[in-house]
Amino acid sequence: MSATLEIAAAAARLVVEEGLEYASAKQRAARDLGRHAGRSGEMPPNEMVEDEVRDYLELFCADTQPVELRALRELALVWMERLTEFRPHLGGAVWRGTATRLSNILIDLYADDIKAPEIAFLNRGVDFDSAGGENGRDAPVLSVASRCPELGERVTVHFIIHDHDDVRGALKPDARGRSWRGDAAALRRLLENVT
Repeated sequence: MSATLEIAAAAARLVVEEGLEYASAKQRAARDLGRHAGRSGEMPPNEMVEDEVRDYLELFCADTQPVELRALRELALVWMERLTEFRPHLGGAVWRGTATRLSNILIDLYADDIKAPEIAFLNRGVDFDSAGGENGRDAPVLSVASRCPELGERVTVHFIIHDHDDVRGALKPDARGRSWRGDAAALRRLLENVT
């Protein structure tokens, strides 16, 4: 097994079992395997990690993951419908179909005024945490702990705030032609097409 594939497989286990995001899972997997994380060519692309995650889910979580994914997608749709004015797009594992109950929901919001979503949350009485956006380096992120009735627990929903015009670049597909995110209509189609 190549070093890249070994890191991807170890990262996939961390993504599924501990709910880590791909970047941190790859770094930790490389470290755990005694690989130098910065070594050129060893770090697997996200698509390779995602393939390994899908294989892991099929082997070890086939009985639970589809139900958990549907619950997370339904919760994401509720939030997207509440925030239609910000053209929400679901991304991450919930959109790509690899989420489990440990996964966070990632929703991109697009606004003319980067503070508008935060003001909307305040006006609607939504309890949230705020991070990023300092000195224009990172996109602001609003995080909500939202109750998911189907899972019987709270799920973290991260809303990443982008400039209104950034949506054009956000819809570019991955190397295999699959979308990295989708709007509420696309999410509804996913929910309708899955039994």
